[in-house]
Amino acid sequence: MKRISILTFLLFVNITIAQRGVKIGYIDTEYILENLTDYSEVSDRLEEKAQTWKDEISQRSREIDQKKESLNSERILLTKDLIEELESEIEFEEQELNEYQQKRFGTRGDLILQKQQLIQPIQDQIFNAIKEIAKSKNYDFIFDKSSDIVMLYSNKTHDISDQILRNISRANNRKKLDSRKDKREAENETIVDESIISEKIEQDIDEKLDNKPENSEPNRKLTVRELLEQRKQKNSNKRKVKD
Repeated sequence: MKRISILTFLLFVNITIAQRGVKIGYIDTEYILENLTDYSEVSDRLEEKAQTWKDEISQRSREIDQKKESLNSERILLTKDLIEELESEIEFEEQELNEYQQKRFGTRGDLILQKQQLIQPIQDQIFNAIKEIAKSKNYDFIFDKSSDIVMLYSNKTHDISDQILRNISRANNRKKLDSRKDKREAENETIVDESIISEKIEQDIDEKLDNKPENSEPNRKLTVRELLEQRKQKNSNKRKVKD
């Protein structure tokens, strides 16, 4: 049914092309992904995680095999009840291991789900780039060479995969520049705010010191800045006396 739908669509395209000029392009998603740094990083992270799971499964499998060997070698020395108990334990561990394998590598396992989650933003980037190029260069149809549509022949001049890569690269560079700009502006605002606050504090303290009565209450709590200022003044007076 799917093949019939594709053939019907291609027939419609051919009729449309015959009636008027239609601009068609295609992309190779596999080629685009292979040349995207973000995809390589995602693939490496997934591969590391998958390898950790594989190592864990191999370790548990070896432990089960060791238990089987031990049981076979000691079977003649064990009672029937104990043998059945050990066999039941091994069977349970094998079942657990199979369930764990399905959980990690099954059709709806962690590997596939996490791959979809990590790759989705990259796929969104590709789709947005396709829409932008199709709109700016007036493409009527853009096919994916990696999809189910069978391309018996394709002229390389219609391949816009490199254009997609350049578009994504420019978009990522713009994001980086905007991020740096926002960071610089935030730093400048922080410096200005700190300068204003510092200046205001100093003004308030200076006013307090200028307005401080000569015989102020001895028990009044002084601020840290006031204490520092008084200490500074005291040291200055001592130096004048020595001179």
